[in-house]
Amino acid sequence: MKRVFDFVIAALAGVMLSIPVLLVAALVKFTSKGPVLYWSDRIGRNNNIFKMPKFRSMQMGTPAVATHLLSNPGAYLTPVGSFLRKSSLDELPQLWSILKGDMSFVGPRPALFNQHDLIDMRTHAGVHRLTPGLTGWAQINGRDELPIPEKVALDIEYLHKKSLIFDMKIIFMTVFKVLTRDNVTH
Repeated sequence: MKRVFDFVIAALAGVMLSIPVLLVAALVKFTSKGPVLYWSDRIGRNNNIFKMPKFRSMQMGTPAVATHLLSNPGAYLTPVGSFLRKSSLDELPQLWSILKGDMSFVGPRPALFNQHDLIDMRTHAGVHRLTPGLTGWAQINGRDELPIPEKVALDIEYLHKKSLIFDMKIIFMTVFKVLTRDNVTH
């Protein structure tokens, strides 16, 4: 049921957002050198690695680590990078990952391939069995500002409470947080 919901909503969103997607792609292309999309290796369901697309908001050559681990993340942003991140428009290409089945709308955010502490804690707790999401319970409760143990605790809570109703609550809360720019950095 969740996979059908994800596919149908992602397909509809892809059609409805096609013009904004093209506009953001043009904005990225004309304001910085390099490809429009950045494909990062992420940890998916059952700890399988997949390529997750985002609109490129960082300069070419930025280290492949979580943004909060960079000493001065703002120095790596493209001219439109801050806007893309604050508006969450950089996440739009992940609709492709949802259509492919690598991601869901709701689930734990996919870890970077080199976030071993997060991956190990999620695996130990059984969270690795979930399909990662565009948004999730931890995302709306602190995003990257959360220490890893708190993030995993929220992922575990989602694992035990997951349902279509809970997913809808998380989606609506995500929209609210994005519109109010709550917990959004760089």
